[in-house]
Amino acid sequence: MACRHNIVVIPIGGGTCVTGALLCPMEEKRMIVSLDTTQMNKILWIDENNLSVCVEAGIIGQDLERLLSIRGYCTGHEPDSIEFSSLGGWVATRASGMKKNVYGNIEDLVIHFKTVTPMGVIEKNCQVPRMSGGPDVHHFVMGSEGTLGVVTEVIMKIRPLPLCSKYGSLVFPKFEAGVACLREVAKQRCAPASIRLVDNDQFQFGMAVKPGGKSVFASFMDSLKSFYVTKIKGFNPNELCVATLLFEGSHEEVAAQEKRVYEIAKTFGGFSAGEENGKRGYLLTFVIAYIRDLGIQHYVVAESFETSVPWDRVLTLCSNVKLRIHEECRKRGIKTVFATCRVTQTYDSGACVYFYFAYNFHTLSHPVEVYEEIEALAREEVIANGGSISHHHGVGKIRKQFLENSISKPGMGMIKAVKEYVDPQNIFGNGNLLS
Repeated sequence: MACRHNIVVIPIGGGTCVTGALLCPMEEKRMIVSLDTTQMNKILWIDENNLSVCVEAGIIGQDLERLLSIRGYCTGHEPDSIEFSSLGGWVATRASGMKKNVYGNIEDLVIHFKTVTPMGVIEKNCQVPRMSGGPDVHHFVMGSEGTLGVVTEVIMKIRPLPLCSKYGSLVFPKFEAGVACLREVAKQRCAPASIRLVDNDQFQFGMAVKPGGKSVFASFMDSLKSFYVTKIKGFNPNELCVATLLFEGSHEEVAAQEKRVYEIAKTFGGFSAGEENGKRGYLLTFVIAYIRDLGIQHYVVAESFETSVPWDRVLTLCSNVKLRIHEECRKRGIKTVFATCRVTQTYDSGACVYFYFAYNFHTLSHPVEVYEEIEALAREEVIANGGSISHHHGVGKIRKQFLENSISKPGMGMIKAVKEYVDPQNIFGNGNLLS
């Protein structure tokens, strides 16, 4: 029907993207239909022999995990947005989760999926773990951000629920020591399900939003811990950084992994800060989105952006990008600025770095436009320091000016050629990726 009447279709799942991908293109003159996929939310079947599940693509992440857990399984895919983001959105943006060290990114978890396009349904004729049949058609769709069609059904890998899940945390004297530790953990291939390192500013922010109402004993214990860290260990509270850990597996696997990770941390001046701090730090990730929305009511605009970067450039990139944000804010007369970072996912050859950026916009007439302008300049700095256009948020509309430089002119031509064949009328004309 959309093809017959030349109507633009923009699929939407959970609506959690931060790249402007769901905004209607301002230049579009045709009728635009927002295709809500969230009613496609059922598990169609679970194959316990092949450890796979077939799911309608509109299902929300936390609902998928809840329904699978009833049968004793999980996918293990846990992005920060799991409360609201959809399975189809994960596929369309090449999503990554906090526990990717054990379960993999979305491209590692997907076995098969169907995509409805103006030229027909893209799918394979078998559901096998691997296939050598030319370029993988699934990878044309993964990361296409709704420009080729709508993902309707996904077959994913599942695993039995872990017998043991245990949080942990580490304190390091400086961010540099923490990064070196994470590098060594990745090098030795002993990373827990999740290992995330926050810089000092983010650590202090986490302490500021720590729940109150503690008992006298708990407050006394916190004072003792602080005394141990700052006085006995000699850590500067304005320099130290913290890593949060989540171990998953059998009880024996978790115990062995804990021992190894803590031993590595010790060689970089780190030590354990306890399970409770690890749990609090891990869950803070989910809270940040709510704090961002609350901030708007108090004249604070805030958002996050991320990148992937080789290990030998992590420290330089983190330092230079934060400096660039402060510099650009200063030029615009913005005095109250918060710029912080964390290392969130680790690989053999590099890591994902997340930046959180906020400022008081009380004196600005166009705060969102100013934010997007500064974020674009920060992205320039990211790329100049060896980072990627994005690790898992995607391109959307706000980063597409960087895409051709990131993937080359012939690479851009390939994307355009696929688009022109699959969607010659530009029905899925959301304006993402392509100018």
